[in-house]
Formats: sequence, structure tokens, C-alpha cells
Amino acid sequence: MSQNKPSFDQIYMDLAVNLSAKSHCVKIHVGAVITKDTRIVSLGYNGPPAGTHNCDQEWPGVGCARSSKGGCSLALHAEENAILYAAKNNLSLEGATLYVTLSPCLSCARIIFTTGIKKVYYLNSYSAYKGMTEEEGVNFLRTFGVEVIKYEPETSLS
Repeated sequence: MSQNKPSFDQIYMDLAVNLSAKSHCVKIHVGAVITKDTRIVSLGYNGPPAGTHNCDQEWPGVGCARSSKGGCSLALHAEENAILYAAKNNLSLEGATLYVTLSPCLSCARIIFTTGIKKVYYLNSYSAYKGMTEEEGVNFLRTFGVEVIKYEPETSLS
């Protein structure tokens, strides 16, 4: 009996989607998974740093105050949380792959590049979410040799 088995890409992106449900952000839920050699190295979702306020509980419906640039004043992006957890635990991300439900913003792209992550799969567009005309983070990563792929969910063959 033959079974259709999901690819690692599908498993990791599905996990990123499921992790996004843990987000305490009232604006958008984003999840991230970092892998290396088909093993999960780190996970993250967007929201405030551990030990601070959960925006959906502290400020239901409106979220945290806006920064001077209009962004969340407390939130870390999902990929930031995953990268920071790896750094806190002395885990090298050199050559790793990142799966994230929203393409990286420019700030996260700089961090991703600096850590040595070599491939990024994303599900949805940050620029479309923000109403921007350009995928600044994706363009930055591609300019400096990081492979960036818009993930297309696999269809079932059943």
C-alpha cells in the first residue's frame, strides 16, 4: 500500500502556520521554524518578549501602543524570536533554512543574513500586508545570496 508522504517543506511550513496561532498580537499572527539538515533548530512566533505584556490580554482589540514609526512597540517578529532563541542557546544557524508565514521585513532580513541562514521559504507577502509596493526584505536577501522562495502549498494526490 503506497502512501503520499508530506515533504519536509510542507511539514515545516505547516508547523509555522500552527505556531502562528500562539501569537498574542492583535494585528497579525506569524510563525517561524528554523531547520538545519532536516532537523528543527528553533521555533518562534510574533509577540512581546517573554516576561512582558501579552498584547491581546493587556490591550484586547487594539494591541500595544505604536512606536514612532507606526509599528508595535512591544512585538518581536516571529523570525526574530526564533533567531534569538537559537542565539540564547548557542546554536549556529550557518547554512540553516527558515520557514515563515510572512515574508521578512527589511530589518529581519538583515538579521537573517547576518546569522548565516541560506534559504528562506515564506507563505504570505509582508509588502502586501503593509500596503508596500516592494518586498524590501526579500530583495535584500536575494541581493546578498540568500535563496528566497515563495512557498506554494502542496496539493493532495488522493
